[in-house]
Amino acid sequence: MIFRCCSHLCRPCHIRERACSLGKYVCQKCHAMIEEQPLMFRNDPYHPDHFNCSNCGKELTADAKELKNELYCLPCHDKMGVPICGACRRPIEGRVVNAMGKQWHVEHFVCAKCEKPFLGHRHYERKSQAYCETHYNQLFGNVCHHCNRVIGGEVVSALNKAWCIGCFTCSTCSTKLTLKEKFVELDLKPVCKQCYERMPEELKRRLAKREHDSKERKRKMGICLSVV
Repeated sequence: MIFRCCSHLCRPCHIRERACSLGKYVCQKCHAMIEEQPLMFRNDPYHPDHFNCSNCGKELTADAKELKNELYCLPCHDKMGVPICGACRRPIEGRVVNAMGKQWHVEHFVCAKCEKPFLGHRHYERKSQAYCETHYNQLFGNVCHHCNRVIGGEVVSALNKAWCIGCFTCSTCSTKLTLKEKFVELDLKPVCKQCYERMPEELKRRLAKREHDSKERKRKMGICLSVV
């Protein structure tokens, strides 16, 4: 004869065991299993219909939002000055990105081409779309380093950057420069010959040495490439 050992559970424990086996939540108010999507309030699950909107009194759903320890239906929550994301149209409760006349979740303000978040990096706009520098250049051409606009006419290529003809000026006196004129690079910006001559001698010596070292590196690199 075989004897079976049966464990007896109280009702709350039975509900918890059954909910766990089904991957469900147990309501922290009525202690019944939640069949639908739970309403999470202060990290605890509840039946949504146990709560009412703190503003309009409407019975809540699982979409309810918590604000300052109070629960609100979405329409009321959206009217309380909480910024709405321009991409997902949901309230932004953390860090806000302000760009292109709208507000965005950090992770939702992305390049229209590669869909990577900018995360504080520079973006470029065209027809109400934001692009990273790489894809903006691929799609629409060169962007002026100074005015941040697409260069429609002739491009001045200097200091490994692209410039509008009108924007390529001395960073000290704003005199218009051309590639035919001598200029010096200072902090990745062009400086005309006249402003350079007025600089302290020690600074000019450092700039001259840096230019000489740069030319020497390029020369050695050219020799190495020729050997290969």
